[in-house]
Amino acid sequence: MLRRFTPTAYTKSFRDITPERLHERGIRAVITDLDNTLIEWDRAHATDEVIAWIRSIESAGIQVILMSNNNEERVNIFAEPLGVRYIARANKPLQGAYKKARRMLQVQDSEIVCVGDQLMTDILGANRARLQSILVLPIVTSDAKATKFNRFVESKIMKKLVRQGLQVKEGLVWNN
Repeated sequence: MLRRFTPTAYTKSFRDITPERLHERGIRAVITDLDNTLIEWDRAHATDEVIAWIRSIESAGIQVILMSNNNEERVNIFAEPLGVRYIARANKPLQGAYKKARRMLQVQDSEIVCVGDQLMTDILGANRARLQSILVLPIVTSDAKATKFNRFVESKIMKKLVRQGLQVKEGLVWNN
């Protein structure tokens, strides 16, 4: 059962995910969560750091799609100024949004990685879709009300994953 929640890789921040590291794994597309993965859940617009990261990924020929369980308005406010494609109301970990992202990306499943801060939505969804995944630490420790229960359950799962060998170190660490 824990395998469903095990990320392909772990890092403390999206900043550690570089085009070079993605190319090493044959990655040609990134599906990334938004809230508490790239920016705080209550911040509307991208920071200069997030913009620079997205541009560096795209400049390396790697596609980027935002996939968020948040509403259309919230995700559009973030994505539109950046010209980044997105899927709002994704209902992760359900599979509909992942199927839509595959059609949009038009690359092999082995060339896609999903980035997110939640085991129960981002990582479980990626694993169910048979895609690689990178777990990042949440940007802030506060969360929207809907996420608080997930965080409680995730803390229990994370402890078990670490006991079973999940590498929690500085930098991007691939688990397989």
